[in-house]
Amino acid sequence: MIGGSGFLSGTLARLAIERNHKVWAVTRGQRPLPQGVIGVAADRRDPAGLEKAISEAGGEWDLVVDCIAYEPAEARQDIALFGSRARQFVFISTDFVFDPLRRKFPQPEESEHYAQVDGYGKRKRLCELEFIQAVTDGMAWTIFRPCHIYGAGSQLGCLPLHARDPQLIETLRAGRPLQLVGGGHFLQQPILARDLAEMILSVLDNPRAQREIFQAAGPEIIESREYYRIIAEMLGVELRVEEYPVKRFLAEKPEMAPFACHRIYDLCKSRACDLATPATPMREGLRLHLQSLL
Repeated sequence: MIGGSGFLSGTLARLAIERNHKVWAVTRGQRPLPQGVIGVAADRRDPAGLEKAISEAGGEWDLVVDCIAYEPAEARQDIALFGSRARQFVFISTDFVFDPLRRKFPQPEESEHYAQVDGYGKRKRLCELEFIQAVTDGMAWTIFRPCHIYGAGSQLGCLPLHARDPQLIETLRAGRPLQLVGGGHFLQQPILARDLAEMILSVLDNPRAQREIFQAAGPEIIESREYYRIIAEMLGVELRVEEYPVKRFLAEKPEMAPFACHRIYDLCKSRACDLATPATPMREGLRLHLQSLL
C-alpha cells in the first residue's frame, strides 16, 4: 500500500492481515502502522528514494493499492514503479470527478461531464486518465471512486460546515444547531471504510475487475440531515438544523460545489463484476463509528 497509516489505508491493512495476507506499506513514518504491517520508509516526493525503497523491499506483489495519489505525476510514478511489480493495481479516486452541475441520478461510471474546476476532483480525474491511456501490459489496474467514507479512524460528519468535525458530538450534546448546506437535504450514499476495504480486496484474482472503474458507495441512499439525525438519536439528543442557503454557500465557497449536489450512484457494474457488495446498514455503520469515538 502507498500510505498505510491513514484512515482508509489503515482499515484496509487490518482487514488484509485478518485475511492472512502479508502487507507492506510505504510510509514517511510520521504515524504508527497497524500491527503486523511491514513498513517501507520513503517519501513519494523523493522519486529516487521511493524507487530505491521499493526495490529493496523486494520482489513483486499480488496487489498494490495507492490510497493517497492525487497528482497526475504520482499516477505516472505508480505505473513506472509497479508496472512490472504488481499483478493487480488499485487506484483510489473520488466521486468528486464528476461535474456537480451535470450529474445523473443515479450516476453511472461513464460520463460526458467531468469536473472542470481545478481542485481535488479534476486532479483525481487526470490521474484516472493516466491509467486509462498508459500501456500497462504487465499490470492490471482497477479504479474505485468512493462516495463519503465513514467509520472508525475518522471523525463524523458528511457536509460542510460539519464534515469530519471533531466537535460534532459536543455540539449535538450541547443542543447547538448544525449549520447544514441546503438544510441537509442533499442525498448521499456513504460507504463504511471496512466495506470499501472488502471491495478493494475482492479485485484479487478477479479478471472482470481489470482495467475497470467502479463507483464505491454504500447500500443506502439517505438525506444528509438523516445521517446527522441518526447520530443525534444515538446520543439521546434532538437534532437542530440551521439552513446554510445553497446560493450563499456557492457564492462564498465556489470550490466546494461538489458537496452541494446529490451524490447517489448506480452500483450495477460492481455487482455484475462480482466485487464484494457494500452491505452494512447506515444505522449499524454509524453506531460502530460513534462507538469508536466514544
